[in-house]
Amino acid sequence: MDLSFLQQLGIKDRNPGTWTGLESSDSGDYIESFSPVDGALIGSVSTTTREEYDRVIERAQEAFKIWRSWPAPKRGEIVRQYGNALRQHKETLGKLVSYEMGKSLQEGMGEVQEMIDMCDFAVGLSRQLYGLTIQSERPMHHMLERWHPLGIVGIITSFNFPVAVWSWNAMIALVCGDVLLWKPSEKTPLCAVACMHIFADILRANDVPEGTINVVTGDYHVGEWISEDYRIPLVSATGSIRMGKVVGSKVKARLGKVILELGGNNAIIVTPSADMDLMLRAVVFGAIGTAGQRCTTTRRLIIHESIYDQVKEKLVHAYKQIRIGNPLDPSNHMGPLIDKQAVEIYLQALKRIEDEGGSFVLPGGILEGPGYESGLYVKPVIAEVQPTLNIVCTETFAPILYLMKYRTIEEAIDINNSVPQGLSSAIMTNDMREAELFISYAGSDCGIANVNIGTSGAEIGGAFGGEKQTGGGREAGSDAWKAYMRRQTITINYGKDLPLAQGIRFDID
Repeated sequence: MDLSFLQQLGIKDRNPGTWTGLESSDSGDYIESFSPVDGALIGSVSTTTREEYDRVIERAQEAFKIWRSWPAPKRGEIVRQYGNALRQHKETLGKLVSYEMGKSLQEGMGEVQEMIDMCDFAVGLSRQLYGLTIQSERPMHHMLERWHPLGIVGIITSFNFPVAVWSWNAMIALVCGDVLLWKPSEKTPLCAVACMHIFADILRANDVPEGTINVVTGDYHVGEWISEDYRIPLVSATGSIRMGKVVGSKVKARLGKVILELGGNNAIIVTPSADMDLMLRAVVFGAIGTAGQRCTTTRRLIIHESIYDQVKEKLVHAYKQIRIGNPLDPSNHMGPLIDKQAVEIYLQALKRIEDEGGSFVLPGGILEGPGYESGLYVKPVIAEVQPTLNIVCTETFAPILYLMKYRTIEEAIDINNSVPQGLSSAIMTNDMREAELFISYAGSDCGIANVNIGTSGAEIGGAFGGEKQTGGGREAGSDAWKAYMRRQTITINYGKDLPLAQGIRFDID
């Protein structure tokens, strides 16, 4: 396999893990990154020590004093240049994402494109950080609402989107005047190293203060340092519900702010009026894209009883066409799971389906033979279940799709809403009343509700996030930028008297 793209991104056998944007350091203690594609050791990244961590925080605090004083459009110019650099490195970085994480090359390239789109969005936003003017009840007074940067923003990212989710947070936070502390997943640290290599020349050329953009690497201990650090006013964390509960409780215990993007257990409702070709493409991509390792993966298919057998037959036919193999081969649809722990969780889920009374339309298993030597390639599964099964309420990060029946649209929406997670949802229908009901106050309880598209593939222009155990956070577009700033209400008296609000009188000689 041609791995020349690693050298083009500055990836070596051993890589620094602690960055302050302009400088990097090597602790001598390493995390090894193995590719799920072929099991090969790609490289290693030094772990951040506690001493290094504290130095990074101190530099970030000093950098913030300077960075926040730069005009927002000037900060946006740095982001614009980074977006252009990403355009030049799209193919190489996309290959690294595919090779280190295991998603298809198309998805790896798409993730880098998402970074580019995020840069473009943030550049425009740098001239639109609007406040409000408010009418005062007092004469000769006026009120304003102004937004100010917070300080250090801690960003903890997951393996399944090793670069895009960082950019959702980072590009917005930068134009808002914040400085960054990024802890990438220990399963995909080389993607973060590559992002820093691409950024480094831009930071130097523009005299960006050292410590504005920082990376620290390591296991959950580094995440704990970030969560417990009062010097970090906002922590944005992406990962499992279990992880989010730990991070959220630690940050909230010190009265910090959090953005949590956690698990999803996403459903598509298929109605009798659905366009079957449209439905099929949406479901198959949603269920097997990234080998089921997306938070927006389609995990449940809620099908009207009158078309249930028809939909099942179409799905089986489509699944038999799925090509599984090396994700760097553009002809393959699905790559491997991330590691052996993920495979074990997949196998445990299959056993639970049987134990709880489900049945398999397409059974699973581990693929063997040439090209599957890593032991991480698995078969996509279709199972028929009752919506109340415990396993159905659990998010399994694997290509397992549950089929279930419904009779009325109200019942279908109730099934959609019956799980603890609330990230993404969709309905396939040509009935206007069903579509409107699904997106109404009585409809989907998820942060994302789609009509005639699948649960995956959110655009950056809308705020991304979910409800319930998904965490309630919002990232990327719309007015999600407000989470990275503090709101200040200002009242200005330009008269000679001091009237009090609510008509209160307080006279003194």
